[in-house]
Amino acid sequence: MNFAAQITGTGSAFPQNRVTNDDIAAKLARVDVNTDDAWIRERTGICERRLSKPEDTNEHNSSLGTAAARNALEMAGKTPEDIDQIIYATCSPDTLIPSTACWLQHKIGAKQAWAMDINAACSGFVYALATAEQFIRSGQTQTALVVGAEVLSPFLNWEDRTSCILFGDGAGAAVVERVPAATPQRILSTHLHSDGDLWNLFFIPAGGSNLTVTPERYAQHQHTMKMNGKEIFKVAVRTLADFAKRALKANDLEITDLDWFVPHQANRRIIEAVAKRLAYPLEKVLMNVERYGNTSAATVPSALDEAVRDGRIKKGQTVLLDTFGAGLTYGSILLRW
Repeated sequence: MNFAAQITGTGSAFPQNRVTNDDIAAKLARVDVNTDDAWIRERTGICERRLSKPEDTNEHNSSLGTAAARNALEMAGKTPEDIDQIIYATCSPDTLIPSTACWLQHKIGAKQAWAMDINAACSGFVYALATAEQFIRSGQTQTALVVGAEVLSPFLNWEDRTSCILFGDGAGAAVVERVPAATPQRILSTHLHSDGDLWNLFFIPAGGSNLTVTPERYAQHQHTMKMNGKEIFKVAVRTLADFAKRALKANDLEITDLDWFVPHQANRRIIEAVAKRLAYPLEKVLMNVERYGNTSAATVPSALDEAVRDGRIKKGQTVLLDTFGAGLTYGSILLRW
């Protein structure tokens, strides 16, 4: 093909409400569930997270996505009118209809764009970025806005300490533009996969057309996340390592050629296990899980944005994005910044 895709701007945004492990422990104590800061840190590496306030319209999913998108557009030197395409990755949309991508389009005034959501849970941003790259390479899109954003707090069971301690709310975004195929700074390759046979490792029973939320089901927490943490840990470590190797092999690179590794921020222990499996130095792994927890589709773009803005990621460096999520879904993208 005659075109390639290049990320020219990144952005991120989080709610103001900072919730520490001590805050979580106090909340759980009110329903006779015991935990503490040390227990949470030891198992997850998380110290705090940001949780949206439902009554604050500035902290709705699309509002966080809008703030992240505006930051990315500013970095790229673009306006909303320059956007041809909006791809919004989320599993916690503002509304089932319309899509959160359309809410974002409305809020930023991107009148020339078409918009759609992608639900690949924690792999969502990588899936969305890979989709945008294909539209750009085909010549159909000049400038795409890719957003990964979640407000997961309404779907947490505050009586289940194995899951409610993990998640936070937030958004990340990237502006992706068409460049000549030979441009050195570009997305080098994308690698996606899913395994629907493992759906039961992480799911929400009620809330879709199969099982609506009734007062009885709400009381039974059927509208909240159900996860098998031990099995997810094993699958996550294996697949993150495998998809990192797949991306490197496709580009005839070794792990030593990689400047930065940006894995999904589910749990510090998972990230450490993957780095060990790859024999990759932890100091070159980009992490923000200790401050924001698992923000699902927002983890990779927000960690990427932080490293771009503080100067860790420099022009010409090779960066690997690597994710897994409910579905189960997996994916990696190798790019040169």
